[in-house]
Amino acid sequence: MDWDRLITVEQMEAATNELLETGKKVGADSWQQRVKNQTPHCGFGEAGTCCRICSMGPCRITPKAPRGICGCDVHGIVGRNYLRFTAGGAATHSDHGRQICHTLYQAKEGGSYQVKDPEKLLKIAHEWGIETEGKDIYDLAHEVAETGLLEYGKPFGVQRYLKRAPEHTQKLWHDAGIEPRAIDREVSQSLHMTHMGCSSLPEALIKQSLRAGLSDGWGGSMMGTEFSDILFGTPRPVDTTANIGVMEKDMVNIIVHGHDPSLSEMIVMYSQDPEMVALAKSVCCTGNEVAMRQGIPMAGNFLQQENVVLTGACEAIVVDVQCIFPALGPLSKCFHTKFITTSPIARMPDSDFIEFHEDTAADNAKAIIKMAVENFKNRKPELVNIPNLKTKARVGYSVEAIKKELDGVCNTHVDAFGTLKPLADVVKAGVLRGAVAMVGCNNPKVRPDTAHIELMKKLLKNDIIVIVSGCSAQAAAKAGLMDLDAAEYCGEGLKRVCKLVGIPPVLHMGSCVDISRMMILASDLAKDWGINISQIPLCGCAPEWMSEKAVSIGNYVVATGIDTYLGVDPYSKGSSEITELLQGDARGCKEWVEAHFVVDTNIESLGDKMIAAIEAKRAALGI
Repeated sequence: MDWDRLITVEQMEAATNELLETGKKVGADSWQQRVKNQTPHCGFGEAGTCCRICSMGPCRITPKAPRGICGCDVHGIVGRNYLRFTAGGAATHSDHGRQICHTLYQAKEGGSYQVKDPEKLLKIAHEWGIETEGKDIYDLAHEVAETGLLEYGKPFGVQRYLKRAPEHTQKLWHDAGIEPRAIDREVSQSLHMTHMGCSSLPEALIKQSLRAGLSDGWGGSMMGTEFSDILFGTPRPVDTTANIGVMEKDMVNIIVHGHDPSLSEMIVMYSQDPEMVALAKSVCCTGNEVAMRQGIPMAGNFLQQENVVLTGACEAIVVDVQCIFPALGPLSKCFHTKFITTSPIARMPDSDFIEFHEDTAADNAKAIIKMAVENFKNRKPELVNIPNLKTKARVGYSVEAIKKELDGVCNTHVDAFGTLKPLADVVKAGVLRGAVAMVGCNNPKVRPDTAHIELMKKLLKNDIIVIVSGCSAQAAAKAGLMDLDAAEYCGEGLKRVCKLVGIPPVLHMGSCVDISRMMILASDLAKDWGINISQIPLCGCAPEWMSEKAVSIGNYVVATGIDTYLGVDPYSKGSSEITELLQGDARGCKEWVEAHFVVDTNIESLGDKMIAAIEAKRAALGI
């Protein structure tokens, strides 16, 4: 069947162009224009061959100047830059997790934040050896939160969640010397190693990149995800809508944007108060968080954040942290929109700052919603233009939800419930050829959303199921690939699975911090199947990545044993040594953790390589 019922990239681009025309009328800036202003990009920066970590330089490596002033060669410089890139991402996602730990510590009966999933709280307490017998649920929550916070700075030992991985994977980490210790220690050591006069050995720098990444994915991010589930509920499948057309012409529209569900959950809760007649919408990873738990519509992803303001129908765009354009301040002033910042971590010009605190969350949320409602009267009707693009999407496939869906096809007399064995069985049988975990951002270097959507379509036709998070998830939702009817576009095997289980062919697992769910999914599948993670017909893919967080994610996905395919170069091509350690078939990552990166900016070719890799893994397993 042709993809005739999907919303195409061309339709989305046409809608964006209409909105940009509105922007021109009011003198608004746009990322499209800023990209033109910044092109061409610095070749030294793109190759990773510029060093500015001391004031003797900056030094740029060329054939005529093969070493910096200190004598560091191109391999050391590219490696240091790569490690710093990773450390920035690990710090960012892990600090998100720390904030959720603090929020859990503030939870109390009748408070703004309460324990919504006591079963998961008890499970983690048992996993960590915390006594639960006879304890009040909130006393236990505080103890678990405090134990989690100690993972950031404990003086001895490694991250607690590493024991969730298969024993084979744990041994690989131990033997390679990359088991992450305290989260803050790995970030701090990464910065220390890259200080002038410290590490310039490529192997040491890449190993620490993997270690810092693991401290994020199997540390801070995993706690952020698990503790969010305790506070706000573990996601279960829920129906919602997506794309810019979710904005309402005759309603107050509040956009929540960023990554921290502590803020967005409160905005959603109080926007539904009869006294506060407003509709919450969402973009970026905050959008994924509230969509998968509350069914809140998703207006767009990273590169659509300006579009919601350009509709002229956005009363307030409320942000917390990460992936927020500073351009939203000046842009909002061209319309009636209130640009509201809420975190001291993300202060921006031209914004109204309402600092969000756990102990005053209700009052903060009400004040924000009141500001938006009162702003409705300031709309300029002649500037309102909401493109008619909207799709249906089923979201909220946590690991627990996936297992629950699979229970529905188990034989109650002979099968164990709560496992991934039915998934392993259909892959062994060849009904599904394998899976791709697609994640990541948008990047203007790639035609926005095109790589995500076209790769997904290619994989689905080849009976490869796709699990997604972050902006990749929203790309799928906007196109209609999370609609149950999208099964009609799949190969016969995947179509049969989708119809039998009652799932869309692209499974939404959450925000970018929730990629830790994918690591648990891969680990549990390996255990249930009785093979190593690196043997599963599975790939990771970030075709449009752009942030430091994505580099950290890539490192922990590879370190977990999953080959990861990138559509944007990770600023390492200036060094043949670093490139070999990251992408080689024998040395480096492949030797240490049985997985590596594959970089190909040709999206068609990238898809072919993933399909070939999945088939090669099947052949190696004899299936």
